[in-house]
Amino acid sequence: TGAVWHDIQNVARRRFPLVELVLVPASVQGPQAPAEIVAAIEHMCMLDDIDVMIVGRGGGSPEDLAPFNDESVARAIFASSIPVVSAVGHETDISIADMVADVRAPTPSAAAEIVLPDILELQERLADHRQDLIQIIEEYLAETGHAVDRLQRRLLLQSPAIHINRMRR
Repeated sequence: TGAVWHDIQNVARRRFPLVELVLVPASVQGPQAPAEIVAAIEHMCMLDDIDVMIVGRGGGSPEDLAPFNDESVARAIFASSIPVVSAVGHETDISIADMVADVRAPTPSAAAEIVLPDILELQERLADHRQDLIQIIEEYLAETGHAVDRLQRRLLLQSPAIHINRMRR
């Protein structure tokens, strides 16, 4: 129900609505938070078909962000078999989690922007590639057609006497 989750969902709907998001909830402040964050990271690593993991929370005081400076959280992020984007706090907030993650994003929304392609850009690139392929195929067919035409003309224009004389040699 957190704002971070809604922000990531909004970015995902806009940039790449085909993506399947997986939420593994954990407390992000308080004494229980480091253990829950570690458990969530380890849980994600056990799931199939996870391409990237965003570990994050919205801004807050240094005390609120303290779980992301916890050694156990840092070790879990570093040990993750899945690439991790750290998105803790706001742009000016820096945590140990940011330093050990594969990528640091200034905000959770920016993390979603980093990991998700822009579907409109992908569609444009696919349309360009489609046009390139059509042009290549058309050129190939034209060249092949010309070669067939040349062969047919060569066979049709030659008299049977020429064929017989070649065979005698």
